[in-house]
Amino acid sequence: MAKRGLGPGTAPGLDTESKPRLSKENLRRGLQIFRFLLPYKGKFYIGLVFLLFSSLTFMAFPAVTGLLLDAAVGKQTLFTQDIDLLALLLFAVIALQGIFSFFRVYFFAQVSENAIADIRQTLYTQFMGLPLTFYEQRRVGEITSRITSDVSYIQDGFSITLAELFRQITTLLVGIGFIMFISVKLSLFMLATFPVLVILAMIFGKKLKKLSKKTQDELAVTNVIVEETLQAIQVVKAFTNELFEINRYKQALGKSVKTAISTSFYRGAFISFIIIGLFGGIILVIWYGATLVQRGELSFGQLASFILYTTFIGASVAGLGDLYAKIQVSIGASERILEILDQPVEQAALGQPTATPARFNGNVRYDHVGFSYPTRPDLQVLQNIHFEIRAGEKIALVGSSGAGKSTIAQLLMKFYKVEQGTIYVDGQNISQLPLHDLRSNLGIVPQEVLLFGGTIRENIAYGKPNATDEEVLVAAQKANALQFIQSFPEAFDTVVGERGIKLSGGQRQRIAIARAILKDPAILILDEATSSLDSESEMLVQEAMDELMKNRTTIIIAHRLATIRKVDKILVIDRGQIVEQGSHEALAHNPEGIYANLLRLQFDVQ
Repeated sequence: MAKRGLGPGTAPGLDTESKPRLSKENLRRGLQIFRFLLPYKGKFYIGLVFLLFSSLTFMAFPAVTGLLLDAAVGKQTLFTQDIDLLALLLFAVIALQGIFSFFRVYFFAQVSENAIADIRQTLYTQFMGLPLTFYEQRRVGEITSRITSDVSYIQDGFSITLAELFRQITTLLVGIGFIMFISVKLSLFMLATFPVLVILAMIFGKKLKKLSKKTQDELAVTNVIVEETLQAIQVVKAFTNELFEINRYKQALGKSVKTAISTSFYRGAFISFIIIGLFGGIILVIWYGATLVQRGELSFGQLASFILYTTFIGASVAGLGDLYAKIQVSIGASERILEILDQPVEQAALGQPTATPARFNGNVRYDHVGFSYPTRPDLQVLQNIHFEIRAGEKIALVGSSGAGKSTIAQLLMKFYKVEQGTIYVDGQNISQLPLHDLRSNLGIVPQEVLLFGGTIRENIAYGKPNATDEEVLVAAQKANALQFIQSFPEAFDTVVGERGIKLSGGQRQRIAIARAILKDPAILILDEATSSLDSESEMLVQEAMDELMKNRTTIIIAHRLATIRKVDKILVIDRGQIVEQGSHEALAHNPEGIYANLLRLQFDVQ
């Protein structure tokens, strides 16, 4: 349902990250991203050399053009009066500029593409190594934007912005040097008038950019309204709110149109300013230059060269303003990426080859464990949890929602650090066990199975990526999944769709069980694996789980108490504490106990 509190001026989900102020500190911080260029510094320096040659040959164009024009009117030039030779020289300058530009682009592309690939790889590896607490405190859209949008901004900085900054500065400095060499008088006249026009143009441009962004944001609001109402169209129609939504969209669209018209007003004024102001300034320079030509203080070719250099300098000054904005964006993106890369990871050696982990026996002991979630340190989730499971035993954790059952299993998998007490596996403190070794010996079948969007074979083989087709088939058979898999035309090559959407809940559960069977863990966690299934699917899944639990230490988190009667021990969790423990028969015959009460409630409902 679309939230009624969203007015036309609200755009949820829009990227509201503002450009950081380019201070000395965040500039120093943002430039640390250049460490990814170090492996390719040789090619980077070669690219810089070609960029310098390209810029210098580009700046030679006005000078040679002026010589050609002077030769055309019969004036003695520094080199020759041969027009054909000067034309060939001009063509050679352009040809060299093209060749230098090609190699500049080629070498910078190699550096930027490889460096950006390294950044993406490092960032993705970091994502894989970050603990769950990191993801619980951030939205997925925010995280994915780091490896998409932010990396793209840095790529622009490496491949375009950096080169353009160097080019514009070179053009500006060399251009000013050339015009001062041509005529000091005309240069001072131009430098006195031209900057005023450029500054005004930059102010206009900044205002236009701000208005354009406002127009885009308000248009995005209208898109949000359309998306919300179409996603919740059944709710809209059920509440007969069609007219309400139409008026809401009309208001948002009206604001967007009003801002767009205001933007077009400033855009028209800006175009008029460019035509009158900028070209007027050039006319003034031409007028004053013409008077110098008339007095014999300047040649016609020198005036032409001066005008071209003036145009180049103006374009460079205007371009530096835009480059400054791009540098701000790149620095901000670099800071956000470096912030991710500086986060502490679960295991430092992630991505490096690891030895085959030793198989655990499966003895588990919780020794007076207490825990609070990092996001809620004031709320004690577990208190003094103490129990032991011998290898091959099966225990069940029961209790109301929020009692702490899933948290007990998550601590065993080291999704969170144990704050109080200790958890032992085969007599070893899990905090001292290598994370890869521990989790390689743990298997989990969750309540909500999330499959990858590939094939059934790929999803089952996720438990053992190097498994043979025969091993995958056997695992599917043991999980009661082979029959429905072979009913599909593509069998194991059937694409399950995003998050396994093409499969039913029972089919997804059996795929998850097959995956766990293939992994062959020493310790198994079943987290309410049948709570959301119909009776037929539950029976098939339960049979598959019975096969999976054979000869394994198993922790079952259950709401349906009928599925746990055969376990060795039941632990009743209430408000983060173990309040009862024993077999099904013992607990069921305690009329004052929580377990017996839960049994009565479930059977009364059934």
